[in-house]
Amino acid sequence: MNEALHLNLAGIPLTNPVILLSGCVGFGEELATLDGFDFASIGALCLKGTTLEPRLGNPPPRLAETPCGLLNAIGLQNPGARFVIDRILPRLAHLPTRLIANIAGSTIDDYAAVARLFDDSPVDGIEINISCPNVKEGGAAFGADPRTAAQVVAAVRQATTKPIITKLSPNVTDIRPIATAAIEAGTDALSAINTLMGMAVDSTTRRPILGNRQGGLSGPAIKPVALLKVWQLHQVAAPHGIPIIGQGGIASTEDAIEFLVVGASAIGIGTALFRNPLLGGEIATGIALYLEKHQIAHVTALTGTLNNA
Repeated sequence: MNEALHLNLAGIPLTNPVILLSGCVGFGEELATLDGFDFASIGALCLKGTTLEPRLGNPPPRLAETPCGLLNAIGLQNPGARFVIDRILPRLAHLPTRLIANIAGSTIDDYAAVARLFDDSPVDGIEINISCPNVKEGGAAFGADPRTAAQVVAAVRQATTKPIITKLSPNVTDIRPIATAAIEAGTDALSAINTLMGMAVDSTTRRPILGNRQGGLSGPAIKPVALLKVWQLHQVAAPHGIPIIGQGGIASTEDAIEFLVVGASAIGIGTALFRNPLLGGEIATGIALYLEKHQIAHVTALTGTLNNA
């Protein structure tokens, strides 16, 4: 293991800053079937979004490719928190990487209840999804207003002693007040960005392609937006010592370095995994080579080093 990549992310020790994002790797079990995949090659795995009760998700079609991107409207399909904790997590506990639960809810009480369940589980941290753009209740609504965002974070903070990460939406006028509210309410870290709201239409039938009509846009198309949001967040998070997991269109080592430079402490990979499931380990190796080439002693020395000259 390369110690130049080790970091402590809000109380979660990582062997490298690469995190595989929620919704893109299921609960991680599928990765174990892939030839060449090594869980030790990534810093952490963020589990699929989990709610208090099971959810069937949105009607199909749920995915639509777009130029340089992907629209998804899965709708948080999951078997419910109790099933994940009792049946799935025991099969993951031996993995040589950190596990982060991703939780969602329709009410503030839902968020607190799910966090309370995961508090008594082997996960290393809890990510609060207040920014999902493809469910009809909760989700993005909680992340669009500083007051409700703070209420969710405060409720989760009271329900768990584990590190909590608040996942922020880009679908707001200004992401900074939301981040500030989450920090004041007790979040230990931020992750940004979640997907952008989008739509795809079949010109022949003149119908929406997604069964939910709208979905979340991810992939390289959103990277410029994500870089700006992470840079803006760094301005409000850094004075409080709050780390950021930068994400949104990362598909190469160069992309990852850019996010670190604008203020991320760790980076998340999502949509690009559908093309190359081994990308996380490759990017971790690439970051190590970058540090060596530029004679940088530790990956944390890259965070927030944007040269404005």
